[in-house]
Amino acid sequence: MSPRTALITGASRGIGRHLALGFAEAGFDLGLMATSAESLAPVVAEIGERVNVVPVSGDVAREVDVVRAVDEVVRQLGTIDVLINNAGRVDTEVPLWAADPDEWWDVLRVNVRGPFLLAHTVIPIMLEHGGGRIIDVNSGSGTRDFPTATAYTASKSALFRIGGAIHAAGFELGLRAFEMAPGVVRTDMTESMAMHEDRTEWTDPGDVVALALALARGDGDHLSGCYVRVGLDDPAALDQVPCRRLGLG
Repeated sequence: MSPRTALITGASRGIGRHLALGFAEAGFDLGLMATSAESLAPVVAEIGERVNVVPVSGDVAREVDVVRAVDEVVRQLGTIDVLINNAGRVDTEVPLWAADPDEWWDVLRVNVRGPFLLAHTVIPIMLEHGGGRIIDVNSGSGTRDFPTATAYTASKSALFRIGGAIHAAGFELGLRAFEMAPGVVRTDMTESMAMHEDRTEWTDPGDVVALALALARGDGDHLSGCYVRVGLDDPAALDQVPCRRLGLG
């Protein structure tokens, strides 16, 4: 059956907002999660009545919030066919020895514990319905060394391992997992980062939505467990995209 429902985290702004609007335009019923209901209100209003939308608030790294949010989405929409782990944060751009330990660990809490809890809670529901697709909004910064923002880069490397584990254990059960690097979309987060202060070219958010939709619909199921990149991998020709796995070059 064609997927009809999606849960998107970090949906109130940035890439998450673009994904919410794009998936609504494509006809998906949506669960949208953000830290506050108030922050989701403008997105929900912009979507209007085109599809069913369930806004849920909570901390993605807090198990009770995740369970409550997922339960509410399933109660209203029936199931979750696609999970998009988009919520995340970045740490101050300083070398590791100058990093604030509490900030550093909180980035891991949001960027790693969050996707773990979402997948841990949603996958049993997907399996009850024969499977589902999980798209992690990852980053090329998780594939190589950077001198600063070490919590962010470490968290993105960890996310590769989580997605790969879901693929390895769940492919035969109907699960598909993808690590999607969105490029550099102009958002509040990227505009605040020193490494992008002189940037003049930004990734078109429409390209992010197009690739995510192609994966969500099943066009790239052969790429489960792989790393895909917006701007490089053509959503209309995913059958020609090679599988890249972190650590294999």
